Amino acid sequence: MRMFLPAGERNIAGTRLLGPLNPPEGCRTNTEARPDMKVAVILVVTLFAVWCGPKLSAQQTSVFVNLSQQTAYLFEGGRVALISPIASGKEGWGTPLGNFRVIKKDLNHQSGNFGMIGDSYGRIVNPNATPGSYIPPGCHYLPAPMPYFMEFSRYVGLHAGYLPGYPASHGCVRMPRDLAAEFFARVQVGTPVKVIGNARNMTRIRRAIPIVQPGDAARWTALASTRLATRSLAQAKAYQR
Repeated sequence: MRMFLPAGERNIAGTRLLGPLNPPEGCRTNTEARPDMKVAVILVVTLFAVWCGPKLSAQQTSVFVNLSQQTAYLFEGGRVALISPIASGKEGWGTPLGNFRVIKKDLNHQSGNFGMIGDSYGRIVNPNATPGSYIPPGCHYLPAPMPYFMEFSRYVGLHAGYLPGYPASHGCVRMPRDLAAEFFARVQVGTPVKVIGNARNMTRIRRAIPIVQPGDAARWTALASTRLATRSLAQAKAYQR
């Protein structure tokens, strides 16, 4: 004769259960936990997208600097988006060559090593001063402004500055103000920067784009605009390789 036990008292592996097979109080089944799991997954995906978004964008944008041409290119999605004349490092202060990434952006950066000395009338007494330079009575030292600074190597970066028509900086890559602003808006920390060429082998001398004139301190931060250089996409892509 077979004997049937009431529900909850089935014989499992020879052991008689004294109670119903229900989850302990306070625990939830998988079905009950699914809504919270979905919320957690959505949160993780959102945070991942926020974290990776700028990195992926930075990888799609790149900067290419050719010292021989004294030209900088901004690539977006493999195509040339901007072209700018530059003034790279002068003799003894060469712009470093190689592959870099933007490590810092500073809209209103100022040089910690170079500047000028002006008098109380706003006239420039010494346009090539350093913090240790002699300051005549009634004068004061002004650090060199480097707006739209995009640092890609230690103390070296692209920024708005004076373009005399030949390499003249202390290692940085100077650009006209309007183009520096465009580059600054499109690059991010992590954007690749490639520098090639040799400033000694310049292919041409560009017309000066002044920012400051002797005796005119008011023009220290006034950079003239310039038109984009006319380079073909094929040439720019060839230089990028």
